[in-house]
Amino acid sequence: MSNYLETTHDVYKEAALTPDIGLCCTTNPIWELPGLKIPKIMQEMNYGCGSTVHARDLTNNPKMLYVGVGGGMELLQFSYFNRQKGGVIGVDVVDEMLDASRKNFKIAEAENDWFKSDFVVLKKGDAMNLPVEDNSIDVAAQNCLFNIFKEDDLKKAIAEMYRVLKPHGRLVMSDPTCEQPMNDALRNDDRLRALCLSGSLPIKDYVKMLTDAGFGTIEIRARKPYRILDPKHYETKELIYIESIEVAAIKDPMPADGPCVFTGKAAIYFGDEDYVDDKNGHILLKNQPLAICDKTAAALASLNRDDIFISESTYHYDGGGCC
Repeated sequence: MSNYLETTHDVYKEAALTPDIGLCCTTNPIWELPGLKIPKIMQEMNYGCGSTVHARDLTNNPKMLYVGVGGGMELLQFSYFNRQKGGVIGVDVVDEMLDASRKNFKIAEAENDWFKSDFVVLKKGDAMNLPVEDNSIDVAAQNCLFNIFKEDDLKKAIAEMYRVLKPHGRLVMSDPTCEQPMNDALRNDDRLRALCLSGSLPIKDYVKMLTDAGFGTIEIRARKPYRILDPKHYETKELIYIESIEVAAIKDPMPADGPCVFTGKAAIYFGDEDYVDDKNGHILLKNQPLAICDKTAAALASLNRDDIFISESTYHYDGGGCC
């Protein structure tokens, strides 16, 4: 295990033994679902920068995998949509975090009459060597973990997620990102990396890592403020602004002309006809916004029409669309 991964292990070992609210990540609103009560201890151990739980991903009792279990909160939320023995697998390399989750599930059982601890199978494992069979998972997730990995390790972790997903399965993630360059002092600070601060990639690079692994469809679902690294408290000459994004990478076949990446763009046709057909599978109804991937946005722009408006990226995409 490299030094930075050893540091990460120690940080989260301590966070399991002594819960630390806001240790590395922002506090996020907790899903309010009928009949779901999330124990206080799980909320205190919510070491994530967003949510990976989206109801539209979780229909028809999907087999789920969550890597980096934290206090078990998102495992409990996933179980809400499955409610079957072994329906959710949680993997973590930190023994103390696995033990903490087991204890927290007993509390969750007492507070939720529908929940049973055996809905979740906890496994000791490494994100780069998942103890999970090929093509066996419908929905995989990780929250504020992959940003910690350096490039070679990140490639391995993404490749492992791709391996275990079924065709058309989806990897749902929340991670910090940063559009500004970071100096080597920040990048090489093992503790800052473990705290989800100095490993953040630009969104474009983050997406490329996913598409390079073979994911044919990428959805950026949210983009929001996260943290500031300022010269008074960190080894930087300029203020650095970090955001978090929520992303779904879908194991669709890779299109011949490249991946479909949805960054929240839309096209609106406002001409004289009832609709426009671009002859490439996209029909724009008059005055009806159509969500489009970036590839389609570029193709429509190349038509040079004065009756089609294409929005900038909103970095919010909630389904539907052109592809």
